[in-house]
Amino acid sequence: MKESAKSRATFMFIAGVVRPLMTVMMSKKWEGTEKLPAGGFIAAPNHCTEIDPLVVGHMLYNQKRAPHFLAKAGLFKVPALGWLLHATKQVPVERSTAGANRSLQVAQEIVAEGGAIIIYPEGTLTRDPDLWPMKGHTGAARLALEGGIPVVPIAHWGAHEVFPRYGKRFHIFPRKQSRVVVGDPVDLSAFSGRPLDKATLTGATDAIMDAITSLLSELRGEQPPAVRWDPAKQQQSKHGRFVDRGQQTGERTPGDS
Repeated sequence: MKESAKSRATFMFIAGVVRPLMTVMMSKKWEGTEKLPAGGFIAAPNHCTEIDPLVVGHMLYNQKRAPHFLAKAGLFKVPALGWLLHATKQVPVERSTAGANRSLQVAQEIVAEGGAIIIYPEGTLTRDPDLWPMKGHTGAARLALEGGIPVVPIAHWGAHEVFPRYGKRFHIFPRKQSRVVVGDPVDLSAFSGRPLDKATLTGATDAIMDAITSLLSELRGEQPPAVRWDPAKQQQSKHGRFVDRGQQTGERTPGDS
C-alpha cells in the first residue's frame, strides 16, 4: 500500500518511540515472516493482553508492512491518540450496522491498495481462563470472502508475562521473550462462492480460529481445549472487561502475580 507522506512520517515517529521500548521490555523471536503475502491481506492474531497490537504491529512494521488495525471508535476521540489513529489510517469500529459497514469499506480499500489490515477475530481479549483463543466473530471471514482476500493467521505468546491481561503494571524483570509465528494463509476455498449466510461465515470463522489455535499450540507446546471458549455459554459479555466478575467467581487471570 502506498502510504501518504503524513502517514509515513507518523509511522516513523511512532516506530522511533515504540520499537526501542519493545526491545527494552522483552526479547523477540519471529518465525514464518516469509509467509506474509506480497499484496494486501488480513492478519488474524490471537488476543490475550492489551499490548498485543504493539507486538503484532512491531513485527509487521519491521517487515516493511505498515499495520492498520480495526480499533474501537471511542479511541479516535481521545486527544493526541485520536490524531495518531487518523494520521496512520487506522479503522474505527462502530457497533451500529451503518458504522460497521463503513469500517469494512475502509478495510477493503486498505487491502485493495496492497495494505495489511489486522483484525482480531475474537473482538476483545480472550475470556478463556488459560488464554487460549475463544470463539471468533465473523467480520474477518466476511471481509475475506467478499473480497477474495487472503487471511494470514498469527499467534504470539509471552507478552502477557510482561503485561498480564487486565494488568495495571509491567513486569519487565526478569526479562521475558515474546514469540510470534506467522502461518500459511487459511484455506477458505470450501466457502468460496457460497451465500454469505450464518453457516458459511461461522464455518469460515471456525477455520480461521482453528489455524490461529494450532499455531499457538505449537508455540506453547500444549494442547488446546477440546471445545473453544464461548462467552455466551459462560454468561459473559462479548465486549469490554470481565475481570471483576471473574475474580468474584474464583476465575483466575493467567500471568498475574
